Amino acid sequence: VQLQASGGGLVQAGGSLRLSCAASGRTFSSYVMGWFRQAPGKEREFVAAITWSGGSTWYADSDSVKARFTISKDNAKNTVYLQMNSLKPEDTAVYYCAASSRGYGLAASYNYDYWGQGTLVTVSS
Repeated sequence: VQLQASGGGLVQAGGSLRLSCAASGRTFSSYVMGWFRQAPGKEREFVAAITWSGGSTWYADSDSVKARFTISKDNAKNTVYLQMNSLKPEDTAVYYCAASSRGYGLAASYNYDYWGQGTLVTVSS
């Protein structure tokens, strides 16, 4: 089982990035896919999640994330995306994708079974 996150990089404040998470090694159709981030010196925090089937989405309880980030999926490519717009320096973090078989408590990292390696997003001011 492998989750491969990519798409991070250095961007100026106000810019955009699209992160990708390619899933392989098993069937994830019944899983919920999530994105988390961890800034230096901070705990890992939930960003967004989406079901493979149906495409239901959840976002962190933050007006800032909901207004600027969009999670989506491409079932044919087994890939989940996180579109991030109007990026701010406080968005700087390592972004991780993860897969949960539980379908509940999606904001808690311990409810996820598989994790990708993370991709670094750096937003300069």
